Formats: sequence, C-alpha cells, structure tokens
Amino acid sequence: MLEILIAFSILALSLGILLKIFSAGVNTAVVAEDYTAAVQIAESLMAKTGVETPLLAGQDSGTENEKYNWQVDVGPYTFNPDNVDATTATVVLFKVKVIVSWGDGNANDRQVELTTLKLINKTL
Repeated sequence: MLEILIAFSILALSLGILLKIFSAGVNTAVVAEDYTAAVQIAESLMAKTGVETPLLAGQDSGTENEKYNWQVDVGPYTFNPDNVDATTATVVLFKVKVIVSWGDGNANDRQVELTTLKLINKTL
C-alpha cells in the first residue's frame, strides 16, 4: 500500500512539471505571435510612408486591431561627408522610425521599433 502511495505521489509531481512546461510553451507561442503581428504592422506602415502618405517631416500615430498602438516619426536626416556639397544634392534623405507597442499599460509592455532611410527628389 505504501508503494502505491509513493508511486501516485511521483506521478502527480511528474504531471505537475509536465503541465508547467506545456503552459510555458503556449505562453512563448502567444508572445511570438504578438511580435510577428507587431513587425508586420510596422513594416506595413513603413512601406506606405512616402507612397500612400507624403514623405514630410512630422509624426503620426494610431491603433491597429484595438491592441497595437503605433507611431511613425519622419524627419530629415543630415549626413554630410566632407566631399559632398549639400547645396548641389538632388535628393533629400529622410529618417523614418516606426514604433509599435502593445500590452496592458504596466511594466510588461512590449514594443517593436523599425528605422529606415528614404529618399525624395529635391524640388528646385
């Protein structure tokens, strides 16, 4: 009888550990899914900046899927190596930064930040 009690105790302990491992795996999959969705939103916003919306210095923000808050910052990028004359340049370089954040408003909030440079023709 004592052997059966010990066997059930070992079985219960083993099942508890297995359930904890599986729940941690499910939690990791949910976090990975959130990051994937956030990166897709950020890439979409970055792709349409300068195509669907004009490439002008400024800031825009909004919400996607009632979960992800996004912010797009566009500003001029100054890069002037010694051998380039800025007055004769035919293009203007802009820095586009997209931040997508989500969470419940506490310290566990997560965010993805993507940054790129885009060119536009300089109007003469």
